Amino acid sequence: MTTELDHLAKLAGKGGISRRDFLGRAAALGVTAAMAGTLADRAFAQTPKKGGILKAGLQGGESTNSLDPALNLSQVTFNFCKQWGEFLNRLKPDGSLENMIAEEIGSSDDAKVWTIKVRDGIEFHNGKTVGAEDVAATLERHADEKSKSGALGVLKNIKTMKAAGKEVIVTLAEPDADFPYLMADYHLVIQPNGGKDNPNAGISAGPYKVKVNEPGVRHGGERFANYWGGDKLGHADQIEIVVINDATARLAALQGGQVHFINRVEPKVVNLVKRVAGVTVEATSGRGFYPFNMFCDTAPFDNNDLRMALKLAMDREELLTKILFGYGSVGNDFPINQAYPLFPADIEQRKFDPEKAAEHYKKSGHSGSILLRTSDVAFPGAVDAAQLYQQSCAKAGIKIEIKREPGDGYWSEVWNKKPFSLSYWGGRATQAQMYATALVSTADWNDTRFKRPEFDQLLMKARGELDQDKRKVLFHDMAMLVRDQGGMVVPFFNQFIDAAATSKVDGWVANPQGEMMDGYALASCWLKA
Repeated sequence: MTTELDHLAKLAGKGGISRRDFLGRAAALGVTAAMAGTLADRAFAQTPKKGGILKAGLQGGESTNSLDPALNLSQVTFNFCKQWGEFLNRLKPDGSLENMIAEEIGSSDDAKVWTIKVRDGIEFHNGKTVGAEDVAATLERHADEKSKSGALGVLKNIKTMKAAGKEVIVTLAEPDADFPYLMADYHLVIQPNGGKDNPNAGISAGPYKVKVNEPGVRHGGERFANYWGGDKLGHADQIEIVVINDATARLAALQGGQVHFINRVEPKVVNLVKRVAGVTVEATSGRGFYPFNMFCDTAPFDNNDLRMALKLAMDREELLTKILFGYGSVGNDFPINQAYPLFPADIEQRKFDPEKAAEHYKKSGHSGSILLRTSDVAFPGAVDAAQLYQQSCAKAGIKIEIKREPGDGYWSEVWNKKPFSLSYWGGRATQAQMYATALVSTADWNDTRFKRPEFDQLLMKARGELDQDKRKVLFHDMAMLVRDQGGMVVPFFNQFIDAAATSKVDGWVANPQGEMMDGYALASCWLKA
């Protein structure tokens, strides 16, 4: 009977049998009505339903936002680009790669020459066929420092690239075994002519076409009839993202039925949200973290004793308990946790030590207050986190002055521009990619101004090293340099805490790669019948 039930479930999952027929045939097999109903719910839940409008209320939108994927800075642009944009490949929940526009990505034996074969028959929203020239132009634009692309750091190793027929040939300056993972960077939306003509046009080959673009207010799309992936993504007729930066208002919109999804549920209210009828909290561990960033090249943070004092003056356990309410894990002042392969688990965990912090602070010669900038949009509880940090620093004789910045403009005017501020990172596919994006000397998103030639050299070696044991040693040494000399104070790694109206929508699959199913919730989920 089990085999026959499995067969029925597969038929249901493919849409090959109606619910009524499923229940009748299950009854004929001797299954109770209650059990048959449960089995039907599970089987038909996996059959996407077409139609309707899916809506998300998201934190992380600003009036300064652009559709140019090179400039994706915060949650709204990240999520919206996954609806209209298409990529060479993407990360699956298990960390493996799924090819999209790229049919294949292969390399020479030395991992220096990579060939990207472009899939046939993919159409841009403007009717143009996606070609190898568009892929090459996309990589060229994002590799240009003038683009200010967040992917600039991971593309620095490219020496040459050229389109040849249906292929793009990329030659690297140094070998890189992780090259295919770099191509999944969320800035690398493939655009006509790489976006060189109009990067803000919002044209790619994703499941939805851009129809509404009101930065800081709302964004919307309608299903692209010629989407190459068929039923892979894009089940709703329309999708809409409403910018709701206030946490209370976001939750009220979900409870009131104005939206089907919200991001950034505050840890302190998770237990309350779990009691809301028809709503499910989706908390997923991953690689995201919330750092306190210091510019290593700007006084007073150009003094490593001061940086060390500020690291030792942080009570990580208190912050984890009082800010994340346990929805995360303590950090160790480098951007890698256990979610990454080859994680250097033998590095001693840094702990709160006000006496040692005071020693380093005295040695630094600094006196007076230190200005720390924060905002509600930095991460859930960021203002409270700054205040707790202020208190723990005081125990070491360090005076922290807090400046609460407005949310609108925080990512364009404060982050990566002011010398000491709170931030967040969503993590990357590999250790090498995370380091290349945030810490290599030439990276545009080097938001701590950590510039060490020895670190850059270690990264180059790690990229080209195919022996995993040797690679692990290199990653260990890189982590130690960042931990002990860098400007990144990492109190904790967070969980992505989203909420969905599961009484109305289906198709949610936990994805540790990023919030909202790594940005694909609106494209992957559907309205229940």
